Amino acid sequence: MGRVREELAVFLLAVQFLTRCPVPFPELFTEARFIASTRYYPLVGLLVGALAGAVFWLAHLVFPVVLAVVLATAASLLATGAFHEDGFADTCDGLGGGATREQSLEIMRDSRLGTYGASGLGLMLAAKVLALAAVPAALIPWLLMAAHAASRASAVLAAAAGSYVRDAGTAKPVAAGVAPCSLAPALVTAAAAVGGLWFVTSPAAMVAGLAGLAAGHLVMRALYERKLGGYTGDCLGAVQQTSELGLYLGAVAML
Repeated sequence: MGRVREELAVFLLAVQFLTRCPVPFPELFTEARFIASTRYYPLVGLLVGALAGAVFWLAHLVFPVVLAVVLATAASLLATGAFHEDGFADTCDGLGGGATREQSLEIMRDSRLGTYGASGLGLMLAAKVLALAAVPAALIPWLLMAAHAASRASAVLAAAAGSYVRDAGTAKPVAAGVAPCSLAPALVTAAAAVGGLWFVTSPAAMVAGLAGLAAGHLVMRALYERKLGGYTGDCLGAVQQTSELGLYLGAVAML
């Protein structure tokens, strides 16, 4: 029973960190649990995607596909507090506005939204809405669940494979290393979520979605690692966003 309670605490900490959803036990944080909670990030993403998919399904009973997708996107933003989107915008500001590594890191620390961040975030949200609206409506909830789960595993993988570049920050505890016992469950959860697409769409679309996710992961990592020499918490949010969009774009290309 003690082990079950500990795992529940780790899972709830992942929910607390990645979403705005209230948890029954607010005092959950320990550094060990925070590192271990990464294994549940894709599961939390799956739940966020399921929420967005349910909102889409209900909205599409009344509204056209595009408007239903916008409402589903809004639901995911409300559920997460635009957590990853904020990281993506800050990363755009830092990489676009900083001439040096130090300048980029200082810009990313600033909570104010700049031109690069506003432009990048606007384009990201528009691209996700238009990509989802381009596929058959019956597939959209499944794509949302797969992409939200797999893209959070992509961020966990980026943390495991990279090095943290700040002396302190939200992601600093994770910089100690995502253990294999956390990375493996995260990847398995993501694989199961994406594998579900096999049963609702074509195998080619599933594979193309995975290829798009991988491309989003690698492109964003190449951008920030070249400029910063490693990652920050904002960079992990950026990886999640580009990976999510990449899965949508890959699936759309085949569908």
